[in-house]
Amino acid sequence: MQASYEPQSLEAAAQSYWEAQQSFRARPDPTREKFYCLSMFPYPSGKLHMGHVRNYTLGDVIARYQRMLGKNVLQPMGWDAFGLPAENAAIKHGRPPAEWTRANIAEMKGQLRRLGFGYDWSRELATCDADYYRWEQWLFTRLVEKGLAYKKLATVNWDPVDQTVLANEQVIDGKGWRSGAPVEKREIEQWFVKITDYAQELLDDLEQLEHWPEQVRTMQRNWIGRSVGVQMRFDIPGQAPLEIYTTRPDTLMGVTYVAVAAEHPLALAAAEHDPALAAFIAECKQGGVSEAELETMEKKGHALGINALHPVSGEPVPVYAANFVLMGYGTGAVMAVPAHDQRDWEFAEKYAIAKQQVIFSVDGSDCGIDQAAYVEKGLLQHSGPFDGLSSEQAFDAIADWLVEHGKGERRVNFRLRDWGVSRQRYWGCPIPMIKQADGSSQPAEAFPVLLPEDVVVDGSGSPLKKMAAFYDLGDGRQRETDTFDTFFESSWYYARYCCPGNDQAMLDEEANYWLPVDQYVGGIEHAVLHLLYARFFNKLMRDEGLLRCNEPFNRLLTQGMVVAETFYRERADGGKDWFNPADVTLERDDKGRPLGARLHSDGEPVQIGGIEKMSKSKNNGIDPQTLIDRYGADTVRLYTLFAAPPEQSLEWSDEGVEGAHRFLKRVWALALRLQDLPDAAGAALDENQQALRREIHQTLKKALFDYERQQFNTVVSACMTLVNSLNKLGDGPADASLLCEGLSLLLRLLSPIAPHVSHHLWQTLGFGADILQAPWPEVDETALVQQRIAYVVQVNGKVRANIEVDAEADQASIEATAKANENVQRFIGDATIRKVIVVPNKLVNIVAN
Repeated sequence: MQASYEPQSLEAAAQSYWEAQQSFRARPDPTREKFYCLSMFPYPSGKLHMGHVRNYTLGDVIARYQRMLGKNVLQPMGWDAFGLPAENAAIKHGRPPAEWTRANIAEMKGQLRRLGFGYDWSRELATCDADYYRWEQWLFTRLVEKGLAYKKLATVNWDPVDQTVLANEQVIDGKGWRSGAPVEKREIEQWFVKITDYAQELLDDLEQLEHWPEQVRTMQRNWIGRSVGVQMRFDIPGQAPLEIYTTRPDTLMGVTYVAVAAEHPLALAAAEHDPALAAFIAECKQGGVSEAELETMEKKGHALGINALHPVSGEPVPVYAANFVLMGYGTGAVMAVPAHDQRDWEFAEKYAIAKQQVIFSVDGSDCGIDQAAYVEKGLLQHSGPFDGLSSEQAFDAIADWLVEHGKGERRVNFRLRDWGVSRQRYWGCPIPMIKQADGSSQPAEAFPVLLPEDVVVDGSGSPLKKMAAFYDLGDGRQRETDTFDTFFESSWYYARYCCPGNDQAMLDEEANYWLPVDQYVGGIEHAVLHLLYARFFNKLMRDEGLLRCNEPFNRLLTQGMVVAETFYRERADGGKDWFNPADVTLERDDKGRPLGARLHSDGEPVQIGGIEKMSKSKNNGIDPQTLIDRYGADTVRLYTLFAAPPEQSLEWSDEGVEGAHRFLKRVWALALRLQDLPDAAGAALDENQQALRREIHQTLKKALFDYERQQFNTVVSACMTLVNSLNKLGDGPADASLLCEGLSLLLRLLSPIAPHVSHHLWQTLGFGADILQAPWPEVDETALVQQRIAYVVQVNGKVRANIEVDAEADQASIEATAKANENVQRFIGDATIRKVIVVPNKLVNIVAN
C-alpha cells in the first residue's frame, strides 16, 4: 500500500474495475426489490458545472446506498439534446447543431465517468437520436387520432427579426432576448395537446405524492389553478352575447363596464369605423403575451361605443377594448368591478368610469373605495334582491338566479391552458403531420420523420422552411415544418431508459418492472413545467396501454443551488466587468466578514458583488475538472455533500475543499496504520476500549439514520467523528481488532460518497474483492449497553461533580452516590438538603439551603 493518498491512479483503477465487472448494469430481477434512481438529465452545453456535480453526486450516493441495502438498482444517464443553444452555437461557430451537440455529449460523458458515477451506460440515450424521437412522433399521431392533439390559431410572441415564436420567458422588456427587436403579438397556427382534459386528475393525484416537497406540490396546485365560479351572458343588442366567467359573482351588481381583448370580434368590428380604435388595436399587438407582463404593464383601453346589458338589472354597461385581456385566456372578455378589483379600479380612474360599491365590511371597519378597491369579502348592499347576504351566501344565490333565468351556469375552471407544443425552430423533433392539398392535416404513417442534420443555421428562421426536399411531398402535400417544444422529449425519457434497445415499441414490459422512478433528483426551477408535463405524459402513456403506474416519480429531492462570491469593476459605459473568485484576494476581519478585495493581476481593488448562484454571466463559476485534476473525484464529491444539507444552497469555499481532501488523507493514514498492526482478531477489550467501541457504534447509528433521511452532510460529519474515535486507539492487539472493525464500518459508510478510495482500501485491507457487494453495516446493539452510567451532579443548579454508577442502580443508590461525593459535600456544607432531582442517565440536582 502506498504511503501517500494519490487519488488519480486509484480512481482510474476503480473505474476500470467497475467497467470490467459491469457493476452498474441493471437487469430485471423479480426476486429482488427494485430501486430506480434518476437525476434530471443535462443539456449538453459542453462542460459540467458545479450545479451538475452536486445534482449527480446526490443521485449517485442514493443509488449506491440503495444498492448496498441489497436492492436491484437502475441508475441511467442520457442527454436532453435538442434546444435553442445549439442553434445559437451553430450561428456563432458555423457548425451544424448536430455536430456541436454530439461533440459536447462526448466531452461531458467523459467528465461524468471521471467523477465515478455508477450509471448503466448501456441505457444511454440522446433525445436528438431518431431511434428516440420516432416514438414520441408515433404517440403524437395517436393523440391526434384520439382528439387529444389539435391545431388552432393562437396568439404568440413573434420576433420579426429571428422570424420565430418566443416563449414568454424569452421576452425581456418587450423585446426578443436574442435579437433585441420589439416583439409583436401574432396569430399563427399552432399544435396543442389537451392537458386540460387531465387537469382535475393532475390536481387530485398531487395528494399521492407525499414524498415530494410541499413547496413543489403547492406550485403545481397554483399552476393548475382550479377555481369554482359562474359563467354568465351579457347580451349585446343585435350581436352575439358576451360569455364571461367570474369567481366573484357576489360583486356582479357592482359591474360598471366590460372589457374585451383587442383581438375580440367585437373590437375588430368596431375598429372598422373607428381609426383611433384601430390604432389602439395595432398598438396592442406590440409586446408579449405572458401573464407577468400583463400584470406589470400600464393598463390601457378604448371604448367600443357599444353597451352590454347587465344580466340581472338589464342596465347598459359600456364595452372597452383593453390591453390586459387576451383572447387566449378564457373567453377573451371580463366583467369589470372597479369598486372591488384593483386593476379594474385603476382602469376606471384613468378613463373616468363610474364605481359602484356593493360589498361592505361585516364589522363596520373602513372599507371605502376612494383610494383603492375594497377587495375583501363582506356583506352585500346596493345589490337589489341580494342585499344583506354575505359574500358566501350571495355566491349561491346569484348563481341560482342566473341558472333559473337562463343567464348563466356554475362552472369549474382551471388556470392551466392546453400545452402549445409547436416551435418555429430547426433543432427539435419534427412534428409528424402532413398538410393536405385541401388544407387539412393528416398524421404521418412512417416513423421516424427524420430531421435533416447537415444544415446551415443563420438565425433567419428555421432552415426546414427553406428545404423543399424535406417538406414538399408532391401532389400539394407538405410536411409540417414546426418542431416540438423540447419539453416534449424530457417528458418521457425516464420511461424509455427502461427499454432503450426496443425498436419495435415505445415501451415494453420492462418499463412496468422499473417504473415508477423511486427517487428523482433535480432543481426546484423545474417544479412546474417539466414535472407537470412529465406527470401528464405518464398519464397519456398509461391510457395508451404502455404503462400501469399513475405517477412517474415517487420521491422527489430538489437540491439547492451552488453559490459563490462575485467581484466586479464598473466600466465607463455603466456596465460591469466580472472577475472569477480564483483571480481575487478577499480580505476579511477577525470574524470572517469581508473587508475588501483585490485582483491578483494588478493588485487594484474590485467591488464585492455579494453571494450569487454560480453563472457564466457573473463569472463566479468553479471548473469541476480543475478540482478533479488537483484533488480527485472523491474529494469533490465529499465536499459537495458535506458543505450543506441537500435542499439548501451550497456556498462555495476553497478551504472547505482542502478540508475534505485532508479528511480522506486521514482515512488513508488509518488504513496504513492497520496494515502495520498484528492481526489480533478476538482480543478482549478493556473498559476504555469498550467505551470507545460504544462510541463507534453510537456514531454508526446516527449515520445510518441520516442516510435514511438523506441528510448526507451529517453522514460525512459522522464519518469524521468515527475517524477521530479510531485515532484514539493505541497499538495493542485489542486496539488492532477495534481499528479493523471501525475501518470496516467507516469504509462502507463512505462507499456511496467517496467510492474510489473506499473500493481501493476495502480490497487492500483484505475485507473483500468488491465493497459494492458488502453488506450494509449494522449497529451492534450489545455494544451500546453501558455497564456504568455517568451523571453530572449539581448543587443549587451549579455543576459540582461528575459521578459514575452501575447501569442497574436505583434512584436511592444514585442519590446516595451523589451526596457522598467529597466536592458535593463541601458545597452543601451545613445547609439542609430540601430536594434531590434525578434526571435518568444524565443529571442529579441537589437543592440545599
